[in-house]
Amino acid sequence: KTPSVIQDDDDSGEKREQWGGQIEFLLSCIGYCVGLGNVWRFPYLAYENGGGAFLIPYIIMLVLCGIPLFMMELSFGQFAGLGPITAWRSVPLFKGVGFGMVAVSFLVCIYYNVIIAWSLFYLFASFSSVLPWTQCDQWWNKASYCLSNIMFTYPLWCSNITANKTRIVSTTEEYWNYRVLRIDQSSGIGDPGIVLWDLVLCLLLAWIIVFACLCKGVKSTGKVVYFTATFPYIILIILLVRGCTLEGAVDGIVFYVRPDWERLKDSTVWTAAATQIFYSLGVSFGGLLTFASYNKFSNNIYRDTLIVSLGNCATSVFAGFVIFSVIGHMAFKVGQKVEDVIDHGPGLAFIAYPQAVALLPVPQLWSILFFFMLLTLGLDSQFAMLETVVTGFIDEFPRHLRKRKMLFTLFVAVVAFLLGILCVTEGGMYWFNLYNFYSAYYGLLALSLIMCVVINWGYGKWRFNTDIKLMLGFEPNWYFKGAWMGGYSCRFLIIYDAINASPITYGSYEYPKWADDLGICMSVTCVATVPLYALWRI
Repeated sequence: KTPSVIQDDDDSGEKREQWGGQIEFLLSCIGYCVGLGNVWRFPYLAYENGGGAFLIPYIIMLVLCGIPLFMMELSFGQFAGLGPITAWRSVPLFKGVGFGMVAVSFLVCIYYNVIIAWSLFYLFASFSSVLPWTQCDQWWNKASYCLSNIMFTYPLWCSNITANKTRIVSTTEEYWNYRVLRIDQSSGIGDPGIVLWDLVLCLLLAWIIVFACLCKGVKSTGKVVYFTATFPYIILIILLVRGCTLEGAVDGIVFYVRPDWERLKDSTVWTAAATQIFYSLGVSFGGLLTFASYNKFSNNIYRDTLIVSLGNCATSVFAGFVIFSVIGHMAFKVGQKVEDVIDHGPGLAFIAYPQAVALLPVPQLWSILFFFMLLTLGLDSQFAMLETVVTGFIDEFPRHLRKRKMLFTLFVAVVAFLLGILCVTEGGMYWFNLYNFYSAYYGLLALSLIMCVVINWGYGKWRFNTDIKLMLGFEPNWYFKGAWMGGYSCRFLIIYDAINASPITYGSYEYPKWADDLGICMSVTCVATVPLYALWRI
């Protein structure tokens, strides 16, 4: 078939949507990749894994795995012009890879919108006359010593810490733990407690926004990203300039860029770097394949791959400087080491960033702008993941679903919202951390490995290279060919980490074995679609 016939041919007889222009596709990819994974997930992983020691495997994994697989998924999607499930008609026995991609995206959608709900919660709180996380006399303040951005005087409080050996907690950390999460009311993952209705309403609003932006398809999404993909950079630059002027900021930045060579012997640092590359670039989620499927056949994906992948990772590193300049200042204020000043975990960004905006003039205004920025960052990625789920099934069953796309999108959003309510209970953070750790971990690495093997050996490496030449006018260079042929680093990472695996934790809390097993089942489910579909097909 000619390329145009491939893209328009489906069982419904209707022509498939396309982007309004190349810029819309590029900005959508940037918005998809540059998201909360850069300003929320990357900094806390770097903080947990030794700062500079994390950057080295992160860059290595970008070169060995990230860029080549990014290019592979874009090429595959653009040539097929079909969703993440139907595109695997090219290797029918392995269509389960597409179902696995959809499963990963759906699981991440469930908890990813919870982060957007937290951002909305902070956004609404920012309209207060005094930012609530800067106060020391509220019902959520638990510590015997409370460090306020306004009231704190360093010499007095430092002597009290030394005498009593008591850890001072910043007001932003107490607000996060005891006002937003109310995690002190839960004893662990087996005790979710009551539903936090203020967070539930924020989660509902987040899903309403996502549905409203997606109900018209990629035509509406392509217009939204002109703003949502560019606005975050303005805010990050302002916060970096302010952060670098704070006392102690240099200590935080030095911790961030100076590697601890001993940490490189730890397998968890390497697997964390690899999963962050896949998570941040969106490789094997199916989102890249979905977005590329709406491209014109001759779009230059070679150029887009380099712009998006390098720009995405540069943004992560840039956001790290913003976070660690503030953490260095917090450590200076309380007289502690940078690595000890904040409890590790997914909440790091909701402690350090509010601390930063509280130090700016007119803090309410900057807080509103910052959390609106977090909202836009999260929405871009959430658009892509939900669109992956919806497009995957619509392209697979066009006769039944294409004319009912709005209703099907609503159905998926409602189901994900209901499943996400567990993450906005008093013990919801324990469930959120389980989702975050396992939904895009072993399963994602395994899917990436299977995708690479199947396209190279199932579809055929020479055929795939010829397809790319047909689209671009030239074959991929030696770097991509070599990486696709020998780039099975995921295989070694999976085996190495499985041997050295340790139970999941959240701060000092260790998850029970049943919760750890449940998380492993979550990862396995995403990969189980591959052999199960193959058996059914046979």
